[in-house]
Amino acid sequence: MNINEKIKEQINNHPILLYMKGSPKSPSCGFSAQAVQVLSSFDKRFAYIDVLDNPDIRKELPKYANWPTFPQLWINGELIGGCNIILELFNNGELKKMIDQIEIK
Repeated sequence: MNINEKIKEQINNHPILLYMKGSPKSPSCGFSAQAVQVLSSFDKRFAYIDVLDNPDIRKELPKYANWPTFPQLWINGELIGGCNIILELFNNGELKKMIDQIEIK
């Protein structure tokens, strides 16, 4: 499986997926920490991929997603955006609506 297939599989297998630096318990950058804080405020589990531990994903995902930075939030297979967009959608209530519509298996 090449890296793009791996990324596609990860995105398709997780209704809420955060590509981040570090882990939710130990974020390695402030932007990832903010994204985790927002996602943790909802009553839904989310998956994460630490791009620092996965240099192939860190290199290829920006091309795959056409989004240059991390974190990247994906919901139901669609890129939502990075930290600023996550915060904006959280503050205006749109992120809650997106997450409330997800059925976690």
